[in-house]
Amino acid sequence: MKTMAITDFKTHALQILGELARTKEPIIVTKRGKPLAQVIAFSEKKSLPGKLSEALVFENDIVSPLGEEIWTACK
Repeated sequence: MKTMAITDFKTHALQILGELARTKEPIIVTKRGKPLAQVIAFSEKKSLPGKLSEALVFENDIVSPLGEEIWTACK
């Protein structure tokens, strides 16, 4: 990841943003040696509906009581 001072970023902003668009490598802008901001390339990726549906666990019935045999096991 590239790091640069805020004064250099202000001076060469158009060139830096052009390079960022081409390389997609994030840039950390610093002020007095401390990180101030991270500039990243814009992404047009849109999340697909149902993409995480495999990660979820669905229970059949979460409202009705457990039952006598399961209740003692859950204590």
